[in-house]
Amino acid sequence: MRLKISHTTEYVYDEPAKFSLQRLRLTPPTSIGQAVLNWRLDVDGAKPEANYEDQYGNHVTLVSVEGEQNTTRITAEGEIYTEDRNGMMGPHVGFCPLWLFLRETSLTKSGKLIRDLVKSVPPGEELARMHELMALIRENVDYQPGASTTATTAEEALEKKSGVCQDHAHIFIAAARTIGIPARYVSGYLLLEETTQQTATHAWAEAHITGLGWVGFDPANKICPDDRYVRLASGLSYKDAAPVSGMRIGTPGETLSVSVSVEGSEQSQSSQGQSQSQS
Repeated sequence: MRLKISHTTEYVYDEPAKFSLQRLRLTPPTSIGQAVLNWRLDVDGAKPEANYEDQYGNHVTLVSVEGEQNTTRITAEGEIYTEDRNGMMGPHVGFCPLWLFLRETSLTKSGKLIRDLVKSVPPGEELARMHELMALIRENVDYQPGASTTATTAEEALEKKSGVCQDHAHIFIAAARTIGIPARYVSGYLLLEETTQQTATHAWAEAHITGLGWVGFDPANKICPDDRYVRLASGLSYKDAAPVSGMRIGTPGETLSVSVSVEGSEQSQSSQGQSQSQS
């Protein structure tokens, strides 16, 4: 499938910030299952500082804002060719050892509720257990925009029994690691069935299955990623793969607006169920 994507993020400050530094993970890679046909990243109101590949293989653009700038507008857009691989991403590659993806983070720490969830996953082959885990998460945690924040942990979302795709992914990752299966967080884009306009990017998880390598699981939609999905970045949790993150000196108020458009030039025959995007 050929997907056309446009993603705009705009910050409007109540008063100029003294200084801010932002990491932009807004350049999708050409990798297994996707090829970047064309892509551009424009930043208005910020100064480019550096481009680099981080420890997870994500392309990062570093930009800074200093002085009397009240607005920063970030636009990423282009076309990606995708293919349906039933979530199969192949063997582990890169600088990070596979065991790193068993490490807990502040957002994916396993608590009593995560451990109880794991006990409900029937024993068996790793792939079958991950499919069971994905289904259990979707059955126990409702998709509810606004029910959580980027700081909500997996344990908190499971306790609330509601959240967005970021929370579904964190719960899956925490549970998979508790079982002993390496898992990672993925941010990206998803072609929705009912609309091209969205208010956020999407997120899902990948588990490393013995003999298969990395396999994607989207608990928010209870499917393995297909040709409607585009990967942006990955890491141990949201903090490592957030499309935009950073820091600033000074505490002016700000208004954040995000607009995402994903259009497909072909109708995917594998599309099924209702798709949901990250808040």
